[in-house]
Order: sequence, then C-alpha cells, then structure tokens
Amino acid sequence: MTKTVCKARNITRTWKVDLYGGWGDGPGASVFLGSHTITLSADHEGTLSAVIDEAQATLEEAVKLLEWAKREGHFKLLGEERTALPAPLELSTAPIGKARACVLHKIMGMTGLPKGQHYAISAAALGEPWPLGSLADLTEREAEVVWAHLCRLYPCAREVAAGLQGRHQTQAAA
Repeated sequence: MTKTVCKARNITRTWKVDLYGGWGDGPGASVFLGSHTITLSADHEGTLSAVIDEAQATLEEAVKLLEWAKREGHFKLLGEERTALPAPLELSTAPIGKARACVLHKIMGMTGLPKGQHYAISAAALGEPWPLGSLADLTEREAEVVWAHLCRLYPCAREVAAGLQGRHQTQAAA
C-alpha cells in the first residue's frame, strides 16, 4: 500500500522488530509473540510504501508494529539505503522566435499597452533591471512568465488572444 505524505526522497529503511505481549501482572511477565522485518521506502516523488516480512502492507500496519516494538525496546535498524535523485528535466532554452514574439506584441498592443513599454513590462515580469532587447529571444518558460504578468496587469489579454486566434482560424478557412 502506498501513500504520498513524505518529504524524504529516495530512501529505504529496514528494521527487525521483536514483539512481546503481557502475560499476567508486572513488567517481567511478558511472552515473545514473534519477529518481523519491516521496510519503509520513499521514492523520488515522496510516495511511501511498506513491506512486512517481504509482503506488501499498509503504512498503518507497519507503523503500528514499529511503535509497538519501540515502546517495548525491541527493534533494530538493519539498514538504510539512499538512491540517487533522478536527473533533472532539461528545459528547452530555445527562443520562441519572431512569429510568436509578433503575436505577443499584437496582444500587448491590442490591450492598450504602448509599443515602447512592451520590452519594459516583459523585463519587469522576469525581474530584469533593463528593458529586453527582443521578445523573440525569450525562452518558452520566460514567455509563460511574461504572459502571466501581462494577464495580471491587463485582464483583457486572454480575451484579446482568443479573438486574435479566432480571426486567424477564420482567415485560414477562407
């Protein structure tokens, strides 16, 4: 059974637990109930899984047995294994190009943003101190940030873009 609640990543721990139960009165009156091997794992996404004696188990069962053994002082960490994190995704650094920059310029102009401010508002969105030289040099991720900033400042930008897209589809059909 798995559950995603963990901040730990790529780690597996295995314990041996000895379980005892009460037999009569007093702390010395206990009886050995059995041993288990419990393994808890968190994958690279933080998804937790539990195994008790080489069989899949719920996290609740595994934690319950670990806490029981811990209370009685009869558990031992057998091993801990950490695996390497997966390689980070390579984000495209290719520029969006002149055609997409032209569309972005059209939308900015149709929202009422003066042409001279297109580069300044884009730089502000990206946290750059100086206006950008060209919108065509933006990466895909930077273009998304600029678009989100434009939509926050000019809520009609989405409407303008939809109208512009509809007009291009009508012209292409003709």
